[in-house]
Amino acid sequence: MSKKLTVEELLAKAKKPAKIAAAYHPFYEGKMQVMPKCAIRSSADFAIWYTPGVAQPCREIKENPELVFKLTNKWNYVAVVSDGTRVLGLGNIGPEAGLPVMEGKALLFKYLGGVDAFPLCLATKSADDIITACKWIEPTFGGINLEDIQKPKCFHVLDKAREQLNIPVWHDDQQGTATVILAGLMNALKVVGKKMGEALISIVGVGSANTRTAIVLMRAGVKPGNLIMVDSKGILHPNRKDIEAEKGENPWKWDFCLKTNGEGRTGGAPEAFKGADVCIAASKPGPGTIKKEWISAMATNSVVFACANPVPEIWPWEAKEAGAKVMATGRSDFENQINNSLGFPAIFRGVLDVRATAITDDMCIAAAKELAKFAEERGIHEGDIVPRMDEWEVFPREAVACALESIKEGVARVKPSRQELWDRAVAIIKNARESTALLMKHGLIPSPPSEEEVLGRS
Repeated sequence: MSKKLTVEELLAKAKKPAKIAAAYHPFYEGKMQVMPKCAIRSSADFAIWYTPGVAQPCREIKENPELVFKLTNKWNYVAVVSDGTRVLGLGNIGPEAGLPVMEGKALLFKYLGGVDAFPLCLATKSADDIITACKWIEPTFGGINLEDIQKPKCFHVLDKAREQLNIPVWHDDQQGTATVILAGLMNALKVVGKKMGEALISIVGVGSANTRTAIVLMRAGVKPGNLIMVDSKGILHPNRKDIEAEKGENPWKWDFCLKTNGEGRTGGAPEAFKGADVCIAASKPGPGTIKKEWISAMATNSVVFACANPVPEIWPWEAKEAGAKVMATGRSDFENQINNSLGFPAIFRGVLDVRATAITDDMCIAAAKELAKFAEERGIHEGDIVPRMDEWEVFPREAVACALESIKEGVARVKPSRQELWDRAVAIIKNARESTALLMKHGLIPSPPSEEEVLGRS
């Protein structure tokens, strides 16, 4: 049996990744690079890959633009687009300061999904400019991942870009978060013996993540009246005149005022927690954003997802002490990591493999169901409700589920069989993982200083 850590030890553990990151980032001077994927046997091959030979695929694409998916890497390119206005829990830190996050996103895309993703941090805060930028780069990319854009601008950018582009566009802070939260919720409710259609769910924070999460949860079977949503000013209800006054700018939030909170609760967060079966928080980083006494007021066998990054709204041990049966955060150094990394690499793998023109909420639900199913098949309990990133087999399964849903919805340009999709996803993801391992083995990716060295220096 592992030793139970003290609060001081738990706090030290929580601070450890930031200390190591401070040393490792300058060591590598970035996390991604561009590598050839074609054979280069001698300099003579450049006559094939570049001039004069390259003119031939150019002519073929000119005659049939769809051939760009076969003759170039467009089929596997994704742009990670951000303006740096809502980066993690750090806020509006700008495009340059947001670049490490976008590089990290690209790293996860490649290693977990075999997707060639490029960080594109834009020097604009205009929603129209961001949409225009996405339209300008559409010829190169097979998909666009919007990232860390402040609300409500992010909602408008996503909706308009999805309307105007003919490649999949999604906002990971919205759809990615919703996907993994839904997967975790499915299994957490199984662990505590409750049903999604009956559970009373408190939603803390009504930003981009929880806005789409609420929409996806309702589409997946949660009754709108069983959602109690609370922002910094209190519970959402039809008499929130401040929200009604801004419904032109943020119609989604006003819609929640009209549809959710069937009991007609008023007040703030403490009132939203009373008797709730589940709390889903994506609000201000903690600790202390969520109080222990609020969790104590929840129903027996409660579920708490505290998803703020880099620090959850309440420390896991505090939530457990207050009575939570299942506790999850967005961090990899605690049990039950509810993190977008389980979603976006595989979902994009799936839509890219069928050359889809869109990513819909139903695709997110299909991915969530596959995530939950994978974890349930290998066994779940209160400390293990979702797959882990090192369970790589879940990613091709999720990719196939998403690809098949794309075909079902009629947005796929090609329609491979389930087996063909599986074989392709496995091969591409294995290639990414094994290539990285090979580069490390031969020292082409050098080993960083040991954690002991880094922590000893600090």
